[in-house]
Amino acid sequence: MELGSAIWNLLMRVAQHKVELPNVGHRLGVTIRGLVCAFLVGPVHGEDSASSAVHTVDFTEQPAGEAVTWLQNRGYELRLDAKALNPRFNENGLTLSTDGEEAGLFVRKMDVGGASRLRVDWGVERYPEGADWEGGVYRVPIAVMVSFGEEGIESGSFFVPDAPYFISVFLSENAQPGKVYTANYYQKGGRYLCRPCNPPPGKTVSTEIDLDETFRMVFVRSEVPPITSFSFQMNTEDTSGGARAYIKRIQFLTQ
Repeated sequence: MELGSAIWNLLMRVAQHKVELPNVGHRLGVTIRGLVCAFLVGPVHGEDSASSAVHTVDFTEQPAGEAVTWLQNRGYELRLDAKALNPRFNENGLTLSTDGEEAGLFVRKMDVGGASRLRVDWGVERYPEGADWEGGVYRVPIAVMVSFGEEGIESGSFFVPDAPYFISVFLSENAQPGKVYTANYYQKGGRYLCRPCNPPPGKTVSTEIDLDETFRMVFVRSEVPPITSFSFQMNTEDTSGGARAYIKRIQFLTQ
């Protein structure tokens, strides 16, 4: 076995708590799991990907104007107060914005068979004040979520519907890079990763993540269910100042 493969296998086993390193404390174990997560979440800040696109949504191709009609005509389901986020097309692609406390979700069910990576080109123009992932205020100016399979995993609340496994990547100025988060609900079936953390306002960044390997690591499962939907959201509840963010394109890629 090559040295690189041996190191990778060891890191994966540590990340999944399958092996203990002698004379190593808990803090280093957490750090190694963070390094594995950082390894799985690929290039950022505009680096090119060698993968091929299975499906691409390019919002920059749309003429300027309101985006609700276009989204609904293409099968997006607008949930919560999605319309209150003022979705519009402009020079940055699709922009979401609010001056208050709003939460909205745009969901599209689809089959992207053959895809194993996600790439998002996006940015934040204004962050919500008071969002704090380390302090339990799980709010985002922008996030993209990918759902796996059809099985409903319990939400942890009678009032919140169950949902399939999902992985969410988000932009934030109040979260730790390389850390895998859970939130108030979906602690069994939902995982959140800030990537990259703290990009300057107005700067477009690119996030790429290996969905298959990340799923296996964060849920400690060998089988990865098929991708059944993706969504994007903004949530500024329990914060002040509102938020403004944009997505240029979302791509599902081969390995």
